[in-house]
Amino acid sequence: MTRLGAVITEAIVIHYGRDELLSRLAHPFWFQSFGAVMGMDWHSSGITTSVIGALKRGLTPMAGELGIHVCGGRGRHSRQTPDELIAIGNRVGIDGQALANTSRLVAKVDSAAVQDGFDLYLHGFIIADDGKWVVVQQGMNGDRRQARRYHWQSQGLKNFVDSPHAAIEGRQQGDIVNLADHRAAASRSGQLDLLASLGPDKIVREVIALKPAGNKKEAAQPMLPHLVMPAHHDVREDDVNMKRLHGTLAAAADRGPKDFEELLLTPGVGARTVSALAMVAEVVHGAPCRFSDPARFSLAHGGKDRHPFPVPIRVYDETIKVMKSAVGRARLGREEELLALKRLDDQARQLEQYVTGPDLKEIVAGEFARSHEWAGRSVFGWEAPAEETDAIAKKGKAL
Repeated sequence: MTRLGAVITEAIVIHYGRDELLSRLAHPFWFQSFGAVMGMDWHSSGITTSVIGALKRGLTPMAGELGIHVCGGRGRHSRQTPDELIAIGNRVGIDGQALANTSRLVAKVDSAAVQDGFDLYLHGFIIADDGKWVVVQQGMNGDRRQARRYHWQSQGLKNFVDSPHAAIEGRQQGDIVNLADHRAAASRSGQLDLLASLGPDKIVREVIALKPAGNKKEAAQPMLPHLVMPAHHDVREDDVNMKRLHGTLAAAADRGPKDFEELLLTPGVGARTVSALAMVAEVVHGAPCRFSDPARFSLAHGGKDRHPFPVPIRVYDETIKVMKSAVGRARLGREEELLALKRLDDQARQLEQYVTGPDLKEIVAGEFARSHEWAGRSVFGWEAPAEETDAIAKKGKAL
């Protein structure tokens, strides 16, 4: 994940610039798809920890070249964020102390001003050399065993306590106290007035004297991008836009041999790798509307928990090799390979309008059948040959 995440990030920065990378990290659907294409559990809250951790490990050695720095992380790493930001500020010439204050304030808003039953445990702060930033935070509700992710972006942010979020990801939990909502302006102002003019005893008397408000309804807050992931672990056909998946697979079969003629002569790189590359290409080049079904991207490299299938290590390694070659040449001004990936993505969008293909169960069954051949691996270990797996399954049924 570290290697693939870093090279995808490089490709985006080379093609579209750092601002575009930050915008994508602030978008919950793209973020989830990014984690899924890297082989993390497509539905899991662990995607947040894994993506931030992989980017921090992968991008830190090239921070001077890309101008992108990843700070923070989970637990104790989150508490080190202000110090990391000050050090980066001193190194690249931006106001690190102001960024450290921003880090503390963002964390405070989502832990105190937004009281929704989720306790923050992860704080990732991604900062560019020009001072623009994105924050990705995650909280956990232990009773429900559910997570909620909060996305912030400096671009367009006018006020830290007046509807500041770029997006919030997670299931509805009923009414919450959200003092960062635009409609809570009167409440925020009233609290300041109370603190300035009354002592503790008078504040308590005011609270006791409060009466239920009338039926006047305020205008709803503008809807943010809102991603809700299902509870089930397996990838189901309802989770995937099959037209897009069939378009991707058809483009890999049709476009791949034309644009990757030399590549396909390399041992180990075949049609399966080109299919994975087609999904990676969409993560690099796709518009926001293309990521409404993050589960589809788990079909590039599977998932570490065997959903939808074990990670095909050989395919994964070849994907990284191709992407590294393309990015390396692009740095030297030779963008032929990166442009070929873009054509692959363009072709997928054209083909999805009319192509058809096998259903999801057939696709997944085919992956399991060849999993051992492709060095399939999950948290449960390496995949056995298909005939061994079938024999074990038959024995289980007999028992």
